[in-house]
Amino acid sequence: MEEIQFYLDEAKTDMEKSMQHTIIELSRIRAGRATTNMLDGIVVEYYGSPTPLNQMSSVTAPDARTIAIKPFDKKMIGEVEKAIRNSDLGVNPQNDGEMIRINIPPLSEERRKELVKRSRNEVESGKVSIRNVRKETNEALRKLLKEGASEDDIKRAEEKVQALTDQYIAKADELSAKKEAEIMTI
Repeated sequence: MEEIQFYLDEAKTDMEKSMQHTIIELSRIRAGRATTNMLDGIVVEYYGSPTPLNQMSSVTAPDARTIAIKPFDKKMIGEVEKAIRNSDLGVNPQNDGEMIRINIPPLSEERRKELVKRSRNEVESGKVSIRNVRKETNEALRKLLKEGASEDDIKRAEEKVQALTDQYIAKADELSAKKEAEIMTI
């Protein structure tokens, strides 16, 4: 049935979106190396309107322990520095009047464990999102049963949804293991 395929395609799309969101959230968790996407969540007050840092400045990682930020408008350097200080990154930006440098210190064992815990929470929330997609899709499929779809077709579709769920949960676990290894590597 066409409607069944529609729900299966929609489920796959939604599960993929959940995975992409999880990947983005994990990329924001620093693993002892300087990456520019660590600053993706930072918003700066730019002449009265909140603006993402990467839209108002050039952000680069010249080496593995440093991030350099050069605002396009030099007058905003103080605001950028304040936004970084107020973020939950736990870094100390240094302003030289032209650009801001952030030195990424090596992580302590305690901080590494905290980050692993945070990454596990992000992955778990991605898994919950994937399971919610499965639940919503199965509910939609059961409604089709009431509208005259055959029980066998619905059963097969539910099995496909479960297979998709298993596939995305496995990807999430793989992602979690990679991130943990990245964080724990000194």
